[in-house]
Amino acid sequence: MSDRETIRIYDSRAEDYARVTASDAPDATLRAFIEALPKGAHVLDLGCGPGLSARHMAAAGHQVEAWDASTAMVDLAAAHPGVAARKADFDALDATTAYDGIWANFSLLHAPRDAMPRHLSAIHRALKPGGLFHVGVKTGTGSKRDDLGRLYTYYTEAELSGLLRDAGFTPGAFRHGEDLGLDNVMAPWITVTAHA
Repeated sequence: MSDRETIRIYDSRAEDYARVTASDAPDATLRAFIEALPKGAHVLDLGCGPGLSARHMAAAGHQVEAWDASTAMVDLAAAHPGVAARKADFDALDATTAYDGIWANFSLLHAPRDAMPRHLSAIHRALKPGGLFHVGVKTGTGSKRDDLGRLYTYYTEAELSGLLRDAGFTPGAFRHGEDLGLDNVMAPWITVTAHA
């Protein structure tokens, strides 16, 4: 994520975002992702926010890196035991066959549409063969800023599936839902876990 206004908003609202997304246990999607990883897996939470998913992965015995472009979010993520947090944007990912899994839950939707193929290729390259990649985005078309000023790029299931396949992934089943966000608006979303 390189949109300065989006980063500024997350820096100023990090504690609020952490409260909105707080959970004492992983949801079904994260639990399935954790269970599908090999024992002691090396995992990257890309665009980790306050690090709640990273915390659950670390608690399950995995070696977890958590990256975010927001300094305030990195500070929150670093407070979780077993989470190695770092300030970094999506373009910082230049590893090759380093990770068993990469979790990008509602983070890549802040990247411009024309950057998504580049990011997905870098993620595929950074995963070990057969590695897992989870991505969540809001559904729709086009891009816009929400009422808080955050930049969003929206995707249809068909579009996201095509982008994943073009990057070399085999997508699994898509999940659909709707949730209330930090902007207090209900928004539809899709998530999918794919194999490298």
